[in-house]
Amino acid sequence: MEIRCASCQNEYKRMSTKELRENFLIDTLFGWGQINAVYWETDRAVVASAVPGASALVLETAPVLASDFFCERRELGVLNLGAPGNVMVDGVGYDLDHLDCLYIGRGARTISFGNGHPKKAAKFLLISYPAHCTYPTTFVKHSEANTLKLGSPETANQRTIFQYIHEGGIKSCQLVMGFTRMDTGSVWNTMPPHTHTRRSEVYVYFDIPDHAAAFHFMGPGDETRHLLVHDGQAVLSPVWSIHSGCGSQAYSFVWAMGGENQQFTDMDGIAIRDLR
Repeated sequence: MEIRCASCQNEYKRMSTKELRENFLIDTLFGWGQINAVYWETDRAVVASAVPGASALVLETAPVLASDFFCERRELGVLNLGAPGNVMVDGVGYDLDHLDCLYIGRGARTISFGNGHPKKAAKFLLISYPAHCTYPTTFVKHSEANTLKLGSPETANQRTIFQYIHEGGIKSCQLVMGFTRMDTGSVWNTMPPHTHTRRSEVYVYFDIPDHAAAFHFMGPGDETRHLLVHDGQAVLSPVWSIHSGCGSQAYSFVWAMGGENQQFTDMDGIAIRDLR
């Protein structure tokens, strides 16, 4: 498990492109037959992936967690970005099709990930935050997610938001999780942008073809930078940073948050005219 320390605004202002990517971009998240994980000091988030090969992968703890098992003091959100697969939680199996979601509550001792097809890989995205109590492990199919239609063709940001773990859906301690799909012809997300000082956020971009890319804009509103992002890569978004993106074509991205509250509308907006 790689450890990423938090970076303050003063450090950010002096960073080169290489340093920005080293601190805020996870560019090798999904690996065949592997569980890859990053522990982020901000809000003690863990961003991980499990891509099972011929055999199941078991989620282990790590020294930085100082626990006997991964979810001893944590909750975990799982979203399948690949082919059908299965997740075993303390002997109970859950079959996750493409874009199905599973919430695993604090106290789950044994968690493993397997493929549902011998030649096609499930791609499980894992997001975890500390948990102060236990909520039940809950499975939600993609078709059951709460959906919001936002944006317009005129502003090139027509999109659908799919909410899984949130105030009106799967119950959790602090984790909020879902994904956004841009309509064909729309490329801008979260513009005008915002910050939310009370929560950190993780963005994971997917459905980006090899010949395409997305530009993720970050930083305080008066001093923005960008990260060039490809399919399956993740961005760590600090509480002081905007998190907006523009693609060379339509794309999708997972958003996950943890912190002081779970209100989806808790945002400190910044007008486009005030960006620098």
